[in-house]
Amino acid sequence: MKVVLAQPRGFCAGVVRAIEIVERALAKHGAPVYVRHEIVHNRHVVETLKGKGAIFVEDVGEVPPGAVTVFSAHGVARSVEHAAAARGLRVLDATCPLVAKVHAQGTRYAAQGRTVVLIGHAGHPEVVGTLGRVPEPVHLVASVADVAALTVPDDAPVAYITQTTLSVDDTRAIIAALQARYADIVGPETRDICYATQNRQNSVRDLGRVADVILVVGANNSSNSNRLREIGSEFDIPSYLVADGDMLEADWVKDAEVVGVTAGASAPEVLVEDVIDALRRLRPVEVSTLPGIEETISFRLPAELADIGQ
Repeated sequence: MKVVLAQPRGFCAGVVRAIEIVERALAKHGAPVYVRHEIVHNRHVVETLKGKGAIFVEDVGEVPPGAVTVFSAHGVARSVEHAAAARGLRVLDATCPLVAKVHAQGTRYAAQGRTVVLIGHAGHPEVVGTLGRVPEPVHLVASVADVAALTVPDDAPVAYITQTTLSVDDTRAIIAALQARYADIVGPETRDICYATQNRQNSVRDLGRVADVILVVGANNSSNSNRLREIGSEFDIPSYLVADGDMLEADWVKDAEVVGVTAGASAPEVLVEDVIDALRRLRPVEVSTLPGIEETISFRLPAELADIGQ
């Protein structure tokens, strides 16, 4: 069996930064360090950090007053910041800088008197955080049909922003529908959309040209991982989302000569290796990696953690 790995795959710079913030906070302050929401959407990452002394909560009201608390990579609403301040929490913000950039863009557009339209998935933590930071009203759309249903007058000044785990390809039709309806509309340049999301989607399309089956390593609640699986299916190739090697079913690959493997932006490489090991237990494998973009982007850590070893 040939196993072909996508390039790039797995951790993006925002995820690396978020995990490193928790690890360095533990090194500096000792356990426990509290984390609001899963630092990234991956059970393996969360369990590993729990083992080091991180405690995950969904509400800062669960955190003892004054405790060290990390906000997840997805970002939080201002109401969460205010609640943390009221409890005297020592906050380290692991919000992905690209998510923070979306917050700043939305706030700037609102200050210009524009009605802001957020392209994203209702209920996703990043969307919840963005809706809670950009001054109201903000209208959430997830499809072209949602654009048609907007109650914003056609002659209103409008601006759009996007959830970072959506790619240029994911948002193209919705942006076109917005531009067709609203003459006075602005939005970020396409290069402002998350590079990692687009790169991983492009790389799974490359897999689709050579693989008989595609395995996407990632969590069920990971938006970008689910989208990678969907893209594989768009090639009419059986595509499966697996958290690790234990989820692999032999029937999926029994007739496959080439198995493509990729990973969502919050999935560590150790889980990719786990899936390869599971394939190897079925029959001998030959592993190769497709040519692709080598990502070199990194994001600065909070100043108070910059000189702390892990």
